[in-house]
Amino acid sequence: MRVNWPALHPLSPDPNADLHWSARAIELARKADYRTSPNPMVGAVILDGEGLLAGEGYHRRAGERHAEEEALAEAGDRARGGTLYVNLEPCPHQHRVLSCAQAAIDAGIRRVVVSMEDPDERVRGAGLRMLQAAGIALTVGLHDDRARALNEFYIKQRTTGRPFVTAKFAMSLDGKIATRTGESRWITGEAARAHSHGLRHAHDAIAVGINTVMTDDPELTTRLGDDSRQPLRVVVDSQLRIRQSARVVGTNTLIATTKAGHMGAAEVVKLPATPEGRVSLPALLDELGKRRLLSLLVEGGGELHAAFFGAGLVDKVVAYVAPIVIGGRDAPSPVQGLGIERLSDALRLRDTDVVRLGDDFVVTGYVDVHRDS
Repeated sequence: MRVNWPALHPLSPDPNADLHWSARAIELARKADYRTSPNPMVGAVILDGEGLLAGEGYHRRAGERHAEEEALAEAGDRARGGTLYVNLEPCPHQHRVLSCAQAAIDAGIRRVVVSMEDPDERVRGAGLRMLQAAGIALTVGLHDDRARALNEFYIKQRTTGRPFVTAKFAMSLDGKIATRTGESRWITGEAARAHSHGLRHAHDAIAVGINTVMTDDPELTTRLGDDSRQPLRVVVDSQLRIRQSARVVGTNTLIATTKAGHMGAAEVVKLPATPEGRVSLPALLDELGKRRLLSLLVEGGGELHAAFFGAGLVDKVVAYVAPIVIGGRDAPSPVQGLGIERLSDALRLRDTDVVRLGDDFVVTGYVDVHRDS
């Protein structure tokens, strides 16, 4: 199959072709749709020595073939003298038969274009050095920003030991998540709720506080079909007040508490307490990180959100806003707690985006760590 770009020779690469095929590798990686956790999402493209597409592939699920393996298998002998495009540094460590870096060397690849280095301490440049030592020409950093955005969960966990934290809530136009009597179903419409289930599918774990469990009795499952990923359900319950009859109690559930105890099929994990007697959220993130969970979706309620924001543990915010007005001084808000005294202390979001979903809007953004003093 001939490409739409001029023929690419490994020793005199066409920059437009590089941009195109690097973007294609990222597009392929996205197909994994978060099913590779705790591994990153990776896509690979191979052009033969004449600049023609020879093979492509992506890492589909954890435990299955890596992207480079798929692409090399499809390319076969045409990989010799060709170029490999991949959104993440090929791994240098052996898995099953060969490392991806060694497989590329053995296949006779002459040039590798990588979007970003792997932040995992087991890799972190080692794969690139292995390729370079074999005489393979390297180009690193093409579409680096897009590659990092794709694997932001993986990068956070591998560099800090803790999962990436997304705070998610649905609220009325006047900032209420329920009426003064506690009614909250449903503030947003079907399109927003489907999008919310997509967030559950994307994350490895989902957390709520005990008050949410006692008030709403949620299941915390993803309802997008049989192939939906079901995140680990985490209930933050400092005093272990949860009832055995709660729908969230079961397998694939972790109850984070400060007390020792048992709760049916759920796993009860005793964690350090804050001076106020609440579960230490940094300790909870450390625990989830040790389990190689890459991401945590915090669904609330307001007190749990306040605790995460107050501790500076939130990386990203996803807020669904419905065009309704609830009112009432006693109606809860998505982030409660004591709040701030000065506007200059407010958490600000960067790289914000607003999308319409039916009648509702979803606002996303990253917490800006640089605040005005």
